[in-house]
Amino acid sequence: MFTEKDICQIEQHGLTVAQVEQQIENFRQGFPFLKIVRAASAGDGVVVLSPEQIASAVERYEAAAELLQIVKFVPASGAATRMFKELFEFVNDDKYTPGIERLLDNIEKFAFWSELSQYIVPDSPEEEIVEAIIKGGLNYGSKPKGLVTFHAYPDGNRKAVEEHLVEGAAYARMGDKVRLHFTVSEEHKGGFWDVLGATQPGYEEAFGVKYDISFSVQKPSTDTIAVNPDNTPFRTDDGNLLFRPAGHGALIENLNDIDADIIFVKNIDNVTTDARRGDTITYKKALAGVLLELQQQAFAFLKQMEQGSADNAEVARFVEERLCVKLPEQWSASTLVEILNRPIRVCGVVRNQGEPGGGPFWVEGDGGVQSLQIAESSQIAPEDIHLMKSATHFNPVDLVCGVKNAAGEKFDLTQYTDPATGFISSKSSGGRELRAQELPGLWNGAMAKWNTVLVEVPITTFSPVKVVQDLLRPEHQPEA
Repeated sequence: MFTEKDICQIEQHGLTVAQVEQQIENFRQGFPFLKIVRAASAGDGVVVLSPEQIASAVERYEAAAELLQIVKFVPASGAATRMFKELFEFVNDDKYTPGIERLLDNIEKFAFWSELSQYIVPDSPEEEIVEAIIKGGLNYGSKPKGLVTFHAYPDGNRKAVEEHLVEGAAYARMGDKVRLHFTVSEEHKGGFWDVLGATQPGYEEAFGVKYDISFSVQKPSTDTIAVNPDNTPFRTDDGNLLFRPAGHGALIENLNDIDADIIFVKNIDNVTTDARRGDTITYKKALAGVLLELQQQAFAFLKQMEQGSADNAEVARFVEERLCVKLPEQWSASTLVEILNRPIRVCGVVRNQGEPGGGPFWVEGDGGVQSLQIAESSQIAPEDIHLMKSATHFNPVDLVCGVKNAAGEKFDLTQYTDPATGFISSKSSGGRELRAQELPGLWNGAMAKWNTVLVEVPITTFSPVKVVQDLLRPEHQPEA
């Protein structure tokens, strides 16, 4: 199937022929649907904390924070294509939609207006205004969301990446140090450094912290081969194989490279203004406090089991009731040890409000063990889709991760994925149709074998910007 030239290209990506052949087999066989049991809900997989429990969890985290290595991990790769899709359709195809009308009617309410106004003249034609946003001028159509100006403040406007610095100082500080890690595309790294170089010193002075900021790019070794509709390797006009980035699931490799006790994970576009950030800070700390409590108990049970002093029935109750893993009828002490000795994530989930996003479900895995998973609609069989429609909560990507074992050693996170939960989609290149393959999503299959605990968080902690008009929502506007 592969020529010597192909093999050389495969190896240059850090892949092996066997890995690429397995990818092609995945195209042929497809990925199996998850065995969904039911949607998780309050009291059945979703923990609803009382005010007293929230306060206790926050206190626990704050007391431990200075002794922990904490990192805020922000996936920020890629251009904001979807965010400005409607604008491109207007400029390129003269497609005037209600969204374009709303954009133009409220143009001065966007935080980037002060920058945009430098590129247009009074009474500029609508096409020129929109084109100045996405092309020449602001050039947002070629930039990632992190470099888009989101919010206006009396003392200056902030881009999305800056809001993560502000958030980091509020809940991810270790004494006077704040570590942040952004995953970015190579071509955008310079743009991030430009913004941070200009703004970071001001935030350090304002919050009395020193930022330790790092970047990584998606590894070429996580790319997947593209195939034709008949599942044969897709070749470019010059005869080369085509490899594509394999979605955010590839970032498990980047996450795995971070050495920390606690890692907060949050999307680049899910930020709000200072005036509305209170719940976000409180619940981030609370999620971390819940994680620390569960980790401490799991480590204590592991030590007891190693010493032979554990009450296995008590440990089993903890596994089922607190770690939300439903044991099969026949289990042993080794089963409990295996479950306790895993990375753990505490996920904030929000009551369904009609927003897009994966949902939390009870899923049956190997040996009949049921656990909590975040599932996308593409992972659910048609006959089970009614279960997704009945879901009470969705995943806003609000994770706190514990990635070290009882001995303080880092887990190899690549060993806790479910390779059978990838995605296949239809794409095109050079006007030709192709099939693309994504690795198991970062908070889906890439964390499938972690212990997962779900905690309800308020909708006020979720302020995503999926399209540019979302910046007109109250959570992104100055207070009246």
